[in-house]
Amino acid sequence: MKKIGLQMNILMGTALSFCLSLFGTLHSGHFSVPAFLVSFLVSLIVSLVIGFLVPMPKLEAAVCGKLNIEQRSVKGNAVTALLSDLIYTTLITLAATALAYKQMVKAGGSASFGAMFLSSLLISLVIGYVLIFILKPLFLKLVLKHNGIDPAHMQDRPQN
Repeated sequence: MKKIGLQMNILMGTALSFCLSLFGTLHSGHFSVPAFLVSFLVSLIVSLVIGFLVPMPKLEAAVCGKLNIEQRSVKGNAVTALLSDLIYTTLITLAATALAYKQMVKAGGSASFGAMFLSSLLISLVIGYVLIFILKPLFLKLVLKHNGIDPAHMQDRPQN
């Protein structure tokens, strides 16, 4: 199961980082390929570190258990997507905004870090939630099949 978790971490981290970095650099009004690539790399590192340090499957199982819902149901997916979104998207957006703010100040610009962060965070949370809600079940099914596990047999089994 650790292999599946690692693969999910890489797939979800890459997809979320790519989309949020693309959005962030486009949202800034100063899109450039180098800025996007740096933002993507920072976001990817942050998301992979979160994936290795935060036991998301255990947190998701605990939250679904408290709410008395099946983890892999539509309701469960909605709840776990929100949990992942609040953790991942907030930290990715914080890191990317800090990077953008540092570059802006270095270039002589001025703006409030808080305003930059909140503006980006609100939109990123929506984008991140939709991405996680859609991609997580698809990636899980793909990873399980790739590892020779029938996803239909995983319905009632907690993810470790």
